[in-house]
Amino acid sequence: MGPPARPGQAALTALLGFFQSYAVEVDIKDASNATCLYADWMMRFLITYESNKGDYKNTTLNLPSNVTHNGSVCGNDTLPALVAVQFGEGHSWSINLTKTNETYQGDFITLTYNTNDTAVFPDAKRKGLVTVLVKDLSPPVQLNTVYVCHNSFSIEAENTTQIFWNVTMQAFIQNGTVSKKESRCAGDTPTSAPTVRPTIANVTTAPTTTLPPAPTPPKPVENPDTGNYSLKSGNKTCFLASVGLQLNVSQDKPLLININPKTTVADGACGNTTATLKLNDGNSTLIGFTFAVKNTSASVQKFYLREVNVTLLNRLNGSVISSADNSNFSKWDAFLGSSYMCRKEQTLQINEDIQVHTFNLWIQPFLVEANKFATAQECSLDDDSILIPIVVGAALAVLIAIIVVAYIIGRRKSYAGYQTL
Repeated sequence: MGPPARPGQAALTALLGFFQSYAVEVDIKDASNATCLYADWMMRFLITYESNKGDYKNTTLNLPSNVTHNGSVCGNDTLPALVAVQFGEGHSWSINLTKTNETYQGDFITLTYNTNDTAVFPDAKRKGLVTVLVKDLSPPVQLNTVYVCHNSFSIEAENTTQIFWNVTMQAFIQNGTVSKKESRCAGDTPTSAPTVRPTIANVTTAPTTTLPPAPTPPKPVENPDTGNYSLKSGNKTCFLASVGLQLNVSQDKPLLININPKTTVADGACGNTTATLKLNDGNSTLIGFTFAVKNTSASVQKFYLREVNVTLLNRLNGSVISSADNSNFSKWDAFLGSSYMCRKEQTLQINEDIQVHTFNLWIQPFLVEANKFATAQECSLDDDSILIPIVVGAALAVLIAIIVVAYIIGRRKSYAGYQTL
């Protein structure tokens, strides 16, 4: 039985407790002691947890006055910036911000709370650290522009509601000074409604309801960039892979993570019958692919994907957020000495919570020669030539049907000529 819904209680608790939380200010300097990342905001957390009695309780986690920001980093063109704060009895919060050529944008928000904090969780059944990972759906902000949002907004995920207000943030600051040019959130944008002076005709005692601004629709996640990876045995390349990778790590809603090949490092091992490719995105994701060789007959051998494992780490302290493994695959098989190719998107179900999506896959885990892919065996998804025999077969079937019908009609007319007068 899951935790109870709390639609009104959460909002009421947030309203009454806003001023119990302290503001957070983070001013990160680069090597030349110039400000490269600045953030000033307020936040608090509403958390539902299971008690020792088996029922579910609601609690509020506020920020105290003494907050540290160890682990916060400026970021650059290839590595994301990180705003990280630690507070209370082992609680922490962080957000990754990524940069494009013209904009920066929040990527993932990580909340870790400690149920051993008896002041906040006096009778929690589960003890220890609980980590919640959620995608930040805020729109991108132009570089050299500060993001400002005075109105409150919230993010819900895994029995938690994260509430933010009075937010001022700018990442990838180039001149050491926070910009005066602002990008306002939708909640701060005034609506242009005509002013109507009160008259007897339009005065009413009925209560009026102010509707919140329509939320900005989330930007769809684009397909990941294709990365090229290789392993060596001595001075010889023994494993080649070219693939775009995307993770879905949400239980309820799609939470898609594109693996950035610019920051991803390949490691692993080559062997005669097994080979493993391990990818570390340099941020918080580890993905491993294990291939094996099987004998399809006395003289024919094939390789295939046997196992995939995924580990998500807390970038701040390196702790494991989630880990999944599936060792029962039998995919991507091709003859030994050849490569396997599949341009279309494929989905690998690791467990009920985690999927790996692949794009533009080309891989050869064994018998690589001259650092080049061997002739590829393409997946059925890419094989458009299968349409040709289908069309030809359909045409032949129609032709045969026409011949049979014509034959039957001709036979009937022939019999009619010999009837008795």
